[in-house]
Amino acid sequence: MKFNEEHEWVELDGEIATIGISHYAVKQLGDITYIELPQNDVIVSAGDNIAFIESVKAASDIYTPVSGTVCEVNTNVEQNPQLLNENPQDTKSNWIFKIKIDNVDELKSLMDEKSYENFIETL
Repeated sequence: MKFNEEHEWVELDGEIATIGISHYAVKQLGDITYIELPQNDVIVSAGDNIAFIESVKAASDIYTPVSGTVCEVNTNVEQNPQLLNENPQDTKSNWIFKIKIDNVDELKSLMDEKSYENFIETL
């Protein structure tokens, strides 16, 4: 699992990148009440804001950590956004969207879990 500075995580399986938000993001947002997912087949670049999330105390954009084409969205999380409150880093069920990645080398610019933990300690 890799992380960006906007608190999204990405896990790569072949050429498919699964993307969600971190525990830290959920802690900062509070209880999540709504999520707007990106559209399938949309071409995105790393850093684009492509989804939107709301909680009881804040709203925030969700950014894609990698470039490619959105190939799947998690409608279960859309219908039950509170699932993200419980375990946002559950890669099997609480992911937000998947991208067919264009360039696997983009992952090199992201943080591993230890680096991400060190990063959030500075915030």
